[in-house]
Amino acid sequence: MKNLYSITDQVMPDVAMRVLKDEQDPLDWVGMSDIRLPMQFCDAEEVRSAPSIVQLYVNLKDPNAKGIHMSRLYVLLDEKAANRPLSPVSIAGFLQQMLDSHRDFSSHALVEFSLEQHLRRNALVSDHSGWNNYPVSVRGEHVNGSTHVDMRFIVHYSSTCPASAALARQSIQHQFDQDFGSVGTVSAIRVRHWLGTDQGIVATPHGQRSSASVVVRLKPELEAFPLTHLIDKVEGALATPVQTAVKRVDEQEFALLNGQNPMFCEDAGRRLKTCLNEESEVEDFLVRVEHFESLHAHNAVCMVTKGIKNGFKASP
Repeated sequence: MKNLYSITDQVMPDVAMRVLKDEQDPLDWVGMSDIRLPMQFCDAEEVRSAPSIVQLYVNLKDPNAKGIHMSRLYVLLDEKAANRPLSPVSIAGFLQQMLDSHRDFSSHALVEFSLEQHLRRNALVSDHSGWNNYPVSVRGEHVNGSTHVDMRFIVHYSSTCPASAALARQSIQHQFDQDFGSVGTVSAIRVRHWLGTDQGIVATPHGQRSSASVVVRLKPELEAFPLTHLIDKVEGALATPVQTAVKRVDEQEFALLNGQNPMFCEDAGRRLKTCLNEESEVEDFLVRVEHFESLHAHNAVCMVTKGIKNGFKASP
């Protein structure tokens, strides 16, 4: 016998949409995190694809509402992933869509996409090349009628300690005095041979792998993210970004660059502030430089901002 009472004929309950009996305090943010889906990303004139981890939220200001429409947010996100690449202007538009879907409940919206971008990097001298990986996150926020779009990326580089370099040079001078102090005049050929021995270079300065975490606030009307451009600028300012595939001639060039660019974390912070101040598309920035010390068991850290009114704050 046919079932005359089908489940599809019932009105399904929506507990989340029930009106609360008593008014409750508003909630700052309600939403979802750890959503994983493929996204397209506008990097200058190139559109790149990358797996992304997304979090998105709205506030709940209605004191009588039990909850938000999470499914609406997810559907909006899924449609965006399928139809429009990430850019500052598209994120600003997506924030407005989030608010439109919760017009009666919310006045604030936030979305963040975390992904990894792989850029092909050439070796310093040889014809080798390889892929370098850059963690990236883009964050859009609409609060109190203002929209902000921020991009964060991390660059790894090598830093040689200036103090250690000076002490190493002094040690080499001392060794030279010990080996040639009583000789008087020494031929250039003999000195050149001595410099090529372990005894000649008796000390070397210590260096360490380091990282620069850069957050930039971009104009929300931009049609693309200036990601590769800013990575190139940051790596150029630091001069010693980590390498991929190398030959010995590349390793030698890397040693030269480190020798010509000794820097404390303070020096790296000043270099990056100077180069980011030159970027007209960057409204504000926050840089955290961290040198993972090889001499000490702790790290050396420097933080710097553009220093504008009501801008980013460098807080440890």
